[in-house]
Amino acid sequence: MAFALTATGVLSLAAPMAHAETVRVTVAYYSDQTEPYFKKMAEAFQKANPGSEIKIEMVNWDSLQQKLQTDISGGTNADLAIIGTRWLLDFVKDDVAEPLDGYMDGAFKDRFIGAFMAPGQIKGKTYGLPIAASARALYYNKEQLAKAGFPNGPKTWDDVVAASKKIKANGGYGFGLQGKEIETDVYWYYGLWTNGGDVVGKDGKAAFNSPAGIKAATLYKSMIDQGLTQPGVTNYSREDVQNLFKQGRVSMVISAPFLAKQIKKEAPNLQYGIAPVPMGSANATYAVTDSMVMFKNAKSKKTAWKFLDFLFTKGPRVAFSSGEGFLPTTKEEATAPQFGEPDTKAFVNLLPTARFAPTVTGWEDTAKAVSDAMQAVYLGKAKPADALKAAAEQANKALGK
Repeated sequence: MAFALTATGVLSLAAPMAHAETVRVTVAYYSDQTEPYFKKMAEAFQKANPGSEIKIEMVNWDSLQQKLQTDISGGTNADLAIIGTRWLLDFVKDDVAEPLDGYMDGAFKDRFIGAFMAPGQIKGKTYGLPIAASARALYYNKEQLAKAGFPNGPKTWDDVVAASKKIKANGGYGFGLQGKEIETDVYWYYGLWTNGGDVVGKDGKAAFNSPAGIKAATLYKSMIDQGLTQPGVTNYSREDVQNLFKQGRVSMVISAPFLAKQIKKEAPNLQYGIAPVPMGSANATYAVTDSMVMFKNAKSKKTAWKFLDFLFTKGPRVAFSSGEGFLPTTKEEATAPQFGEPDTKAFVNLLPTARFAPTVTGWEDTAKAVSDAMQAVYLGKAKPADALKAAAEQANKALGK
């Protein structure tokens, strides 16, 4: 990620200075509850801190990274922003993220569950606070899987294939496969990781073009060719595949805790179960955090920090995470009864086998190379081994740079 610098190497601050006590916050859209939540928090903070103003600016995820990059280059960025934690290393490398350790005391740091705090820390410094956290599991339609002979859901990829064949015989589609937009690469990592592979090796180079990677890609392509997935998978984003599941049009889909929240609201009669990501030779899931960061050119850092401190107290955290369907990131938050529900526990139980996106520069370029490769495989334009080899070569041009 590159940002425009002035001749002195300092970020351009061409934007007009905001009022000293005004804090702008760029917020990523998660659901129709996101904006009302943050506006409510802004109003509560302003009432408790007269003279302060919190301006909430909503941005869709698909355009968030590009907007932040453009705004930072022009010096028009907000003071605080939600980002994908996987972007953080590039922000730090470009010296636009404010280190937060100087604002935090021991009691503040101790609020957090360590596993979710760690991704926001780089070289011993904290740059991001975990505003959202999730893991991934397999959702299955109980009625359809029971008819297919798997009343408790599939345990292995062989089970997924076997169940999908029976579902196809009954006129349905077994496995919902994502092939478009963000996390197209992640949907393939489930197969890679559970077959013993990895995305990036200990040497910092691409490791996904391995026997495990070829096996995972071949599995998905085989399921497409046999009609065990929905047709035209490269036309389906994460949200599209989730909608197919909510409509009963696919019987299995891998997704995050927030899908359960959506089902209860949008498809309350759907009987679903939650199982671990299917096994190959190993258990694995994907865990992800989104972080709240402060930018170095923030206009009112003291007030910005006070707002961050407020957001990470128990009440605001419980309201946000339970409302959006995320996992708790703070210890007090985790004690709330909302997180004792079976659906949430199902995801929490998977955390010991969780994989996070590696903290390396060039990660987004790597993810794009993998996504492009998988789309080529899904469309029959390239064989798995050839596509992964080319993607690895492309990824290695960016990794560690």
